[in-house]
Amino acid sequence: MESFENPDTKELISRCQAGENRAFDELVDLYASRCYGYFYRLTRNTDVSHDLLSELFVKIVEKMGSFKGGSFEKWLFTIAGNLFHDYLRGRYRQKKMLETKARELQDEPLPRRTNTDLSDQLQMFLAKLDEDTLEVILMRFYGDMSFKELSEIRNEPIGTTLSKVHRGLKKLRELMGESGD
Repeated sequence: MESFENPDTKELISRCQAGENRAFDELVDLYASRCYGYFYRLTRNTDVSHDLLSELFVKIVEKMGSFKGGSFEKWLFTIAGNLFHDYLRGRYRQKKMLETKARELQDEPLPRRTNTDLSDQLQMFLAKLDEDTLEVILMRFYGDMSFKELSEIRNEPIGTTLSKVHRGLKKLRELMGESGD
């Protein structure tokens, strides 16, 4: 395992901590394929692996100042492992939530609605979003784009894209809740 003491790695990390974008690009080039392989072996899903890889490098940028030396790879893969565990917890919570909702729906008579009604209602809620939020939501879910693709197309940091999608979904939930449905 390469350690922080390696002069090339040490110099590269120092440049990253100094805010040099080119150094961060070099760091991504150096570790992206190994980190992607790590995520892919864990998830067996290319899209999830790419999303986790993107999130990993966002975290690295955010936390680079807190790296105090020692093995950079150990630090990097500790963050990667934590991201994977967060992903699993999120999937578990989502599964439990869906199971609970499914049980609730089995107990309730279903209102008669057509797909057209639901589609019209969704369009009404989407129309209430600002243009920027609407764009990221549509590109993410209707365009089936990964966060990495979105950030590249929009020429913005992936963290910004993640945040916009999250806020947009939260706003949609609020709007849907206000309508009483």
